[in-house]
Amino acid sequence: MELRDFFKTHPRCALGFSGGTDSAYLLAEALRLGAEVKPFFVRTAFQPELEAADAARLCAALGVELTVIEYGILSHENVRENGPERCYHCKKALFSLICGRAAAEGPGAVIDGTNASDDVGGRPGWRAMGELGVLSPLRMCGIGKDEVRRRSRELGLFTADKCAYACLATRVPTGMEIRPEDLRRIERAEEALAAMGFYDFRCRLTPEGFARIELRDGQLERGFGLRREICAALGADFPRVTLDLKGR
Repeated sequence: MELRDFFKTHPRCALGFSGGTDSAYLLAEALRLGAEVKPFFVRTAFQPELEAADAARLCAALGVELTVIEYGILSHENVRENGPERCYHCKKALFSLICGRAAAEGPGAVIDGTNASDDVGGRPGWRAMGELGVLSPLRMCGIGKDEVRRRSRELGLFTADKCAYACLATRVPTGMEIRPEDLRRIERAEEALAAMGFYDFRCRLTPEGFARIELRDGQLERGFGLRREICAALGADFPRVTLDLKGR
């Protein structure tokens, strides 16, 4: 099946939109194919400002209205406690919101940007979306990440080479309660590292409250060379800053 066939069958859709490479391409291609797609960005404590800004920028460039839903995800105890099923409960809550809004506005499918390269076997969130009937056109059409990036470049999307950015909750160790103040200091740390020119990295919180930075192999040497600058930038938020020598 091609995307053209999917949107011919589902001409009206609500898209769970993150502003990332996959959902950006899916939105652009759906609009190009003449589908009526409404993007929904559910804004929680888990999304950094960068993602919200990219989502708004992409929709403005495509000339489509972005619906932003503010949601207190940490009000869910089973999300806040951050157990092994945290992603399931989170996705169930977020896509239930989108499904509810979509149903209120008329018939149509609810879709997301999961692609054919994504390993969904160990993803509780994927199970939650399946229970809600959310469809993944890229996956259904066999379109993987490399193809998404190639097609995005052809369409001139600024998200074509954007690094994957998992939600901030993934920076907190499983079993450790997720607190808003921890998410904010993680976000500030990653903003500081990005300003230094690092990319596709993670700043993870350790059980002791320290920062553990994971850089790609090609950036490890530079990270070590800038260790004083990094410690100075992150020192106000973290009593200790470490660099994971295994890399990311």
